[in-house]
Amino acid sequence: MNRLVTTGCLTALVVLIVLFGTLASWLWYRHWHDGNVNSERAEKALVLILEEARDTADDTVRALDTTDTTDADILTEVIWRRTEAPVITYDASRREFTATAAKSVVYDEKVMIPGGGPVKVTRCFVFIYTHGPGHAWTSKVSERDDDVCRPGTQIGNRSRLALTYISSMYARDLTRTGIQDALDPTGRRSFDVKDVVRKGDTMTVSVLVSSSEATVDQCYRFTRPVRSDDGQGSATAVSASSCG
Repeated sequence: MNRLVTTGCLTALVVLIVLFGTLASWLWYRHWHDGNVNSERAEKALVLILEEARDTADDTVRALDTTDTTDADILTEVIWRRTEAPVITYDASRREFTATAAKSVVYDEKVMIPGGGPVKVTRCFVFIYTHGPGHAWTSKVSERDDDVCRPGTQIGNRSRLALTYISSMYARDLTRTGIQDALDPTGRRSFDVKDVVRKGDTMTVSVLVSSSEATVDQCYRFTRPVRSDDGQGSATAVSASSCG
């Protein structure tokens, strides 16, 4: 009986060792496999971001080449619509625009336990557009540290917030003071309403949007219909070279 019990225990122990060994090998393989899959997906996402940045630069140059104007505001709007860059500066001496924007791509992370899912890959880019001799536009794209794009990302978020507020305001409140109080009730100076102009049934609001500590700012022009004093309306926004 003792011999049978000993033999049974040894058999059970061997079975457990084999099972644990098989499980450990499978877990190691899954960890290795999932890691390789995720690395490949991250690399593909990065390649896609770089391709999109170059395509954006090329598309913007084509749009600028077909824009027969030297007006900085119009050219800023053209660049903004193509790049979606929240911050665009203009150097008149060099006839050069600089647009700073963060670009993102999402991929699905593969994991064998809960906790995976969409992963966002973000890179910061600076687009430089120069109007050279012969009225031809050229572009240059460079990748920068995330810190370079951080103020612009904040300004982009705040400009969208301003768009929401201006769209929801009653027409009778769309005065310079009314908009300033609505956008910046605490006086942090994140928004500075520079001008409010009404022409017919359209209101145009120029707002200087600043990042924290006012390190970077950008002018935005918001346009919305005002068909009655009590009405609300969907506003639109464009980036401008200045609020003057």
